[in-house]
Order: sequence, then structure tokens, then C-alpha cells
Amino acid sequence: MGVEIQIEDPKELEKIRQKEMEITRERVQCLTRAGANVVFTSKGIDDMCIKYLVDAGALGVRRVDRKDLRRIAKATGGRVLLTLGTLEGDEKIESSVLGQAEEVYEYGVGDNDHIFIKGCKTSKASTILLRGSTEFQLDEMERSMHDSLCATSKALEFNSCVPGGGAVETALSIYLEDFARSLGSREQLAVAEFSEALLVIPKTLAMNAAHDAADLVPRLRVHHNTAQTSSDEAHKEYKWFGLDLINGKVRNSVTAGVLEPLIGKLKALKFATECAITILRIDDLIKLDPEPEQQR
Repeated sequence: MGVEIQIEDPKELEKIRQKEMEITRERVQCLTRAGANVVFTSKGIDDMCIKYLVDAGALGVRRVDRKDLRRIAKATGGRVLLTLGTLEGDEKIESSVLGQAEEVYEYGVGDNDHIFIKGCKTSKASTILLRGSTEFQLDEMERSMHDSLCATSKALEFNSCVPGGGAVETALSIYLEDFARSLGSREQLAVAEFSEALLVIPKTLAMNAAHDAADLVPRLRVHHNTAQTSSDEAHKEYKWFGLDLINGKVRNSVTAGVLEPLIGKLKALKFATECAITILRIDDLIKLDPEPEQQR
């Protein structure tokens, strides 16, 4: 703050150091008297402050990211403090601003040590630690985990799911194929092509799993066609059938737990249809002639 202190007597310098130690000890005691035994800070903690924390039986964690601080405060029911000062000019904190957790400890995972907080007061938030051999593998795992969490949140938000493994696309394809035959105009061709395009999803799933799509997709179509045309109640459950990409067969996706959020499926079909319509509306072609080559 631009303050310069000129000291000639070494004893006075020692008094300044002692006063700094007393201020640090009083701040640590202010925290411990309120009941805090774990302190998280986004700044550093020097050795003198660590000594007072250890003497008080408290744990200090330094250089914590501010986002993590807010998450910890929200999970434990605490509050992030910018200062210990009060309106009267004193340094004091109330026990009501402290968060609570059953256990806080440090544990090594891989090459790094992590601080684990268990049994938070107000939230059941969890942290997922991903471990892999390379950074590329970890990036793929992170994206897959993010997609799965988003799918789960959407399913819980809209409270509706559909069977996975290409079951929805195959059932729609069978239905539209039968509906196309009832049309007597050129619309029949558009509906039939739409029905054929829906089979790209189960074919791609089979190919990505290194299975023969020409064998699995027809078997899946037979089950859904039977479910839509047969009056036997035993065949009605075929509408839940999808691809088992691990064993390379057709199975009941609902009993196997392979589900997808309905809202994601609806938006995918809607946006894909709108995209195709937009492309078909383009009836102009702009062609740029290549630049003539310069003769040497």
C-alpha cells in the first residue's frame, strides 16, 4: 500500500515479527473457537500458520480453486468467507457459517494426493475420478461420462425413456414402410426413403461393434414386424427388442436396462428431418470456375 517503515533498532523488528505471529495465531484461534477443524483457502498457507493449525488439531488445505470452494460450501452447508472482520472492527466468525461433513482425509490415487470429503450435510454430491493410461483415453472417458450423465439427467427431468439398441428406429421404419404402401401418390417414395434412412442407426451400431449388420438388422426387423402385426400377446414384448452389441444378438432392451431419454430421441428425429427438408429446398447452384492456369 506504499507504506515504508524505517527501523534502526533490531529489537523493534523482532517486535514486529512477534506481532505478526500473534495476529496469525489469533486468526487461527478465531477459526478453531468457532468449531472449524478443516480450513480451505484459495491462497497459500505459510509454515507459521501451518504450525498453529497443527497445534489446534486442524487440517489446512491451500490453493483450492474458487469453483471447488463454492461447490464444497454448497455441499457441506457452509459459506465462503472473504474476511474474518466484523462491522465493529473485530475478527470473529459464527459457527453457523461453517459447513459439516462426516469425514475429511487425504488419500493418494495414482500419482497424486487428493482430499476426500465424505458425508456432506446438505447434499449427496459425488465426485467421479477417472483413471487411464493416456490423456487421449481420459478425454474419451470424460466425454462418455459427460454424455451418460446428461442422458440420465434428461431422463429424470422429463420422466420418460425408450428402449435403446436401435429399437425405436427399427419400429418406426417398419411402421412407415407399411404406411407408405397406403399412399397412392409420389409421397410414397418420400415416406419409403425416410423409413430406409431410419435403419442407418441400427446398422451403424452393429458396424461399430464389429458385427455383421446384414445379419443383425433383418433379425431385429422381424421381431418388430411381428410385434406390430401379430395379435398374440406373447409377441407384443418384441417391440422392446434391440441389439445386444456385446454378444451379437437381439434381446429385450428394457429388461437388459438399455434405455434412452425420450426427449433426446425426439429432438434427434426432429432436427434430422428439418435438416433434410432445408437441404431439399435448395434449388439453386452456384458454381465457381477454376482460375485459369498461367502459362509459363
